[in-house]
Amino acid sequence: MEFPRSSGLLLHPTSLPGPYGIGDLGIQAREFVDFLSASGQHLWQVLPLGPPSYGNSPYQCFSAFAGNTQLVSPEGLVEDGLLSRSDLEGAPRFGEERVDYEAASKFKNRLLGKAFENFKERGPQARSEFDQFRRFAAYWLDDYSTFRALQEDHNYEPWNTWEPELAGRGPEALARARSEMADRIEAQRFYQYIFFKQWLTLKAYANRRGVKLVGDMPIFVAYDSADVWTHPELFKLDEDKRPRVVAGVPPDYFSRTGQLWGNPIYEWERMGVTGFAWWAERMRAALHTVDLVRVDHFRGFAAAWEVPAKDETAEHGSWVKVPGKELFTALRDALGHLPVIAEDLGTITPDVLTLRDELGLPGMRVLQFAFGGDPNDTHLPHNYARASVVYTGTHDNDTTVGWFNRRPEKDSPSSAARIERERNLALKYLGSDGEEIHWDFIRAAFASVSDLAIIPLQDVLGLDSSARMNLPATPDGNWAWRFKPGALTREIGERLKEMTEIYGRRVYQ
Repeated sequence: MEFPRSSGLLLHPTSLPGPYGIGDLGIQAREFVDFLSASGQHLWQVLPLGPPSYGNSPYQCFSAFAGNTQLVSPEGLVEDGLLSRSDLEGAPRFGEERVDYEAASKFKNRLLGKAFENFKERGPQARSEFDQFRRFAAYWLDDYSTFRALQEDHNYEPWNTWEPELAGRGPEALARARSEMADRIEAQRFYQYIFFKQWLTLKAYANRRGVKLVGDMPIFVAYDSADVWTHPELFKLDEDKRPRVVAGVPPDYFSRTGQLWGNPIYEWERMGVTGFAWWAERMRAALHTVDLVRVDHFRGFAAAWEVPAKDETAEHGSWVKVPGKELFTALRDALGHLPVIAEDLGTITPDVLTLRDELGLPGMRVLQFAFGGDPNDTHLPHNYARASVVYTGTHDNDTTVGWFNRRPEKDSPSSAARIERERNLALKYLGSDGEEIHWDFIRAAFASVSDLAIIPLQDVLGLDSSARMNLPATPDGNWAWRFKPGALTREIGERLKEMTEIYGRRVYQ
């Protein structure tokens, strides 16, 4: 699969500035698109757009299909006549540099509720557009909306703790709940309608400005999700509908005990019997909302690390084969061309590389992983293939400035020596004095032969570890970074544009 030589930035919409405690899909998002376009960038990569569950991680969502309604722009609701300007008055005073999830959620939910009440007074034209969305999202929307209404009714306890008749989706119990909660379920449908209306409007704006949107699809879904509640037969659950095994990765660069994600594992044989219909619907929905899809943890399509559900770490799991080639063949048969990027980081074995190459998918290269001392390291730019996407770092990495200035672990001479070796090799390889290490990394990425180069905004801004998006295997303080208003200066844009043009990454419309 070939992509035009180009570049772009990685930024989740929650990290946009704005007055309501969390970035949204309104004017600041359009201004970011304008910055991308003016600086010669062709790509805007985001993290998963689903409704995050506990911990606010976009990789643990209540649905693989639904959108995160906390990203809805209040100003957009005013522009659509669903709120008045006075409805936005009296908002809490939010900080600028961190997402305040709890306060922002309370404020946004109040606004969305009022917008729904106003929507119910609208005429048939508005209803027609809403009904069109319902038909488009028919595969998942009603089950998701029912799930969210039931969550609220059960104080957000996991679905497997609900009454057995509801947890097991008994027809009579489900029909009764849908009748009793009809208005609340309709509200959830409306919230999704608004999210996708605003998102697709933003996507159209970006595309007109020459910017393509790169989405992110987690391979697994959360246990406490509408997907598992609706389709328990597609997951490895026991007779009580609890996971028998859960997903993770073995000990690696990020964690000595591995990462225990806790997601249920798919019943791949059962999925194959259906022609992988659930996956086809999922990919179809994704490609409607973005232009390219980065598939997270691609190695899980060759074999997945399955950990007994009772274990407290991911150390004692095992690799279990997955029919990845059959899955992607079925997806192509159903959907045609698949503009997909394979996240092939971590413990990569020959079968993963074979699958990636047979499917013709570009893999990922990360500069922060390059300087361990092996000249054959695939993350070193002189070893890149054109069919790849190079990053200075990802959402799971420290910022480049933070990586370069990191301190060794306490009382660990070996850690200090390793960090010093990596730092020195990076300086020599890049011909750098370290004064602007973030720009040196960006230059190396842009100069490489990789078709695509994507840079986290934190690295363009030269920010330290305080701007890190996520520290894997830690429960608190993640996903909250926001950039300050005014940070995207003309000088930074011009510098980025010049580097884009020097290394042939400008895509002209």
